[in-house]
Amino acid sequence: MLKSLATWCFAASVLLASTCAIAEITIIPEPQHLQAGEGSYSLDANTGIDAPNDSRAREISSFLRDAVLEQTGIHLATGPHAHGIELAIDPSVKGEEAYRLSVTTRGVIIQASTDKGLFWGVQTLRQLLPLQHGSPALIPVVQIDDAPAFAYRGFMLDVGRHFYPVSFIKKQIDLLSYYKINVFHWHLTEDQGWRLQIKRYPKLTSVGGWRTEADGSRYGGFYTQAQARDVVEYARKRNITVIPEIEMPGHSVAALASYPELSCTKEPVHVATTWGVFKDIDCVGKPETFTFLEHVLDEVMTVFPSPYIHIGGDETPKDRWKDCDTCQALMHQQGLKDEEGLQSYFIKKIQAYLASKGKTLVGWDEILEGGADKNAIIEIWRGDDEARKALANGNRIIVAGPFYLDSPSERLTVKSIYQTDFAGAGNDPVFAEHRAQILGAEAPLWSERANPYNAESKIYPRMLAFAERLWSDQDRDDAAYASFEHRLQAQYPWLDEQQVAYGAEDRPVVQYTIAVNAQHDGWQLQAKRGFDDVQNHYTTDGSEPSAQSPSFGDAVDIKQPGTLKVIPFRHGLRYDNATSFMLVNSEAMGHPIQLSQDASSDYAPASSLVDGVLGSSDFHDGRWVGWNDNDVDAIIDLQQDTSFHTIKMNFLSAPQSRIVFPQQMTFSTSLDGVHWTKVYGVTPEVDVTSPSRIQTIEFKSDKPITARCIRIEAQRPSNLPAPFPGGAKNIWLFADEVLVQ
Repeated sequence: MLKSLATWCFAASVLLASTCAIAEITIIPEPQHLQAGEGSYSLDANTGIDAPNDSRAREISSFLRDAVLEQTGIHLATGPHAHGIELAIDPSVKGEEAYRLSVTTRGVIIQASTDKGLFWGVQTLRQLLPLQHGSPALIPVVQIDDAPAFAYRGFMLDVGRHFYPVSFIKKQIDLLSYYKINVFHWHLTEDQGWRLQIKRYPKLTSVGGWRTEADGSRYGGFYTQAQARDVVEYARKRNITVIPEIEMPGHSVAALASYPELSCTKEPVHVATTWGVFKDIDCVGKPETFTFLEHVLDEVMTVFPSPYIHIGGDETPKDRWKDCDTCQALMHQQGLKDEEGLQSYFIKKIQAYLASKGKTLVGWDEILEGGADKNAIIEIWRGDDEARKALANGNRIIVAGPFYLDSPSERLTVKSIYQTDFAGAGNDPVFAEHRAQILGAEAPLWSERANPYNAESKIYPRMLAFAERLWSDQDRDDAAYASFEHRLQAQYPWLDEQQVAYGAEDRPVVQYTIAVNAQHDGWQLQAKRGFDDVQNHYTTDGSEPSAQSPSFGDAVDIKQPGTLKVIPFRHGLRYDNATSFMLVNSEAMGHPIQLSQDASSDYAPASSLVDGVLGSSDFHDGRWVGWNDNDVDAIIDLQQDTSFHTIKMNFLSAPQSRIVFPQQMTFSTSLDGVHWTKVYGVTPEVDVTSPSRIQTIEFKSDKPITARCIRIEAQRPSNLPAPFPGGAKNIWLFADEVLVQ
C-alpha cells in the first residue's frame, strides 16, 4: 500500500512538473505534439551549432546564431568542437515542412527530412529562448513533433493604393516567418499605382507609379527589380515564397495611364486617386495587349522564381469591351456568347503563356466566370459558393475571404479568425470530398485605409491567430481559444521587443470624434482608446504632430479655428497617419438643425452640418452628410436674431461613387421660422466626367443680414448626361457644413 502510494505521489509530481513546464511553453502556432519534461538546457558561449555542410544548412545555422545573439546577447561558439545544438537531416521525419525538436539537459537536436523543416524547427527553438539578455539562457526540456496542416499559409500586402518601403516589407517577412507563414503575396499593381520596374516599359513606373492627389501633392513610388530580387532573397532565407500579383485585365488604370494605346478607347486617363472599380481595363480585342502583357510577365518571371504568378482577374467591368468593335469581333470569331466568355478567353490565353514558362496561374475567384481552366489556382474572396464552384471544377483553392485584415478589428476579431472554419464550411460535403484541393488560406491587407504607420495594428495580433489556424487544424472551441489566448499574451513582450505597433484584439486602437463644446465657443476632441496607454499627440497649426507635441488621453478642448491634427502613439511608436480636422467658426455652430428629408444613417448625422468641421475629399471621413435619391431641405435655428454677411455650403462630386452636385440651390432667411425670404439661388454645373472635387456654394452680401433661421434647399438632378450609367436613379448628394459668417 505504501509502495503504491509512493508511486502515485511520484507520478503526480512528474505530472505536475510537466504541466507547469507546459504552461511556460507558449509557442504560436501550437505544435501538433508537445511533451514537456523536467529541467532545462543551459545555452551559453560554449554552445556551438553542428549542422550539415551544405549551403542552406549553413544559412540556417547562421540565422540561428544571429537570432540567439539578438535575443539573449550570447555569442555562440564557432570552433570545430563546439556542440550543443545539432541540426540534422533525417528522412524518417515525414513531411516537407515537418520537424522534430528535442531539448534535453545535454543539448538541442532539430531533425527534419528537408531544410524547410529544419528552419521551422529553428523558429520554434527561438520561441523557447528567454527574452532577457544574459548567460546562460535556459531552454526548457521538451520533445516536439510538428508539421503544418496546410501547405499554403499566406499574407498579402497591397502596395498599389499605398506604397510601403522595402524596410517595412522586410520587417513583416521577419515577423511572418517567426510564426511560420510561408507565402508573401505581393500585390504590385493597381488602378492607383504600378509598383514594379519593367525595363521594357519605363512609363509604367515614371507615369503609372505616381498619382496627383486632390490637394495637388504627388504620391507614389516603385520598387526596382534589384530591390524586388533583394526582397525575394530575404524571404527565401526565411522559408517564405514571394508570389507577385500583376493585375489584369481589370484594376489596370495605372498601366493604361502609362500606355493609353492599350485601352479600348485609346483616350488618356490619369492614375486613379480614388478607390473603387473603374471601367477602363486592358483591351482584349487588341493583339498588342497580349504582347505587352507577355513582355511584362517575362520580366516579372526573371525577378520572382516562385512557381506561381498571380494575375488578379477580379472586378472587371465589361462596359468597354461591349462598346469595342475589335472586342466584339473577337467574341464572334471565337464563338463566345458574351463578354464573360471574353474574360475566360483572356485568362486562358495568359494561363497558357505562363504554363509555357513553367508557371501556374493564380487568380481571384472571378476568373471562374465564363469557365476557368481547372489547372488554375483560385483564390476565394466572395464566399463558400465560389469555393464550391472552384472545387467542383477541379481547381485547387486558397481561401482569403474570411481573413481580410482591412476589416475593422471589432468585426474581425482575433477570436473570430481563430475559430473560422474555412476548410470545412460547416461540414459541407463538397468541401469534404475535395479536401485535397484546399491548399490553405491567405490573410490579405488591402491598403485603401492602411498605410505604413497603421498597417501593423491591422496585421497583429490577428496574424498570430491566423498562423495557428493554418498550422494546426484542430478543435477551435472556447477551451482551445483560452489556451491560445494564454499563449498570445506571452507573445506581446516579444512583439514589443521587435517594435511592432500591434493593435487590440477586438477593438480599434483609437477612434476620434469632435464636436462643438458645451459653451459653443470651440470644440472638444475625444479619443476612445483601445489601449489605456495610447497617447494622442496633436497640433493646431496644421503641422505634423510628433512624439514631442502636446498630448492627451481621453479628451482635449480646442478653442481656436484652424487645422487640427492628431496622431496616436504607444510605446514610443507612431500608430497612424495624422487625422485632420479643419475647424472654422460659424454663427451656426452647435445650433439646432432640422431636415425635411432624412439623411442616410451610413454617414454623418445632420448635426455635422453645424459643427464647424469641414470634410475632406473622402466622403467616408465622418464629416459628410449624405442623401440617397433625396433632395435637401434643412432649417437651422440660430436661437436668436443674428447678423451675418455670408452663407456657404460645400457639396461633393464623386461620379465613380454616384455622388453628384445638386442641380438647384437656394438659401432663404426668416425672423420667425414661418415667413421666408429667398436671398440666393444658383444652378451649379453637374459634371459627371470630372474626378472627385468639392464645390462651395456661397452667398455673400455687402450689407449685414439679420435673421433667426436659415433654410437651405438643394435639388438633386432630375436627369443626367447619357454617359452617366443608370441615369438619375441611385444618386447621392453629400454636404459637409453650413457656414454662417
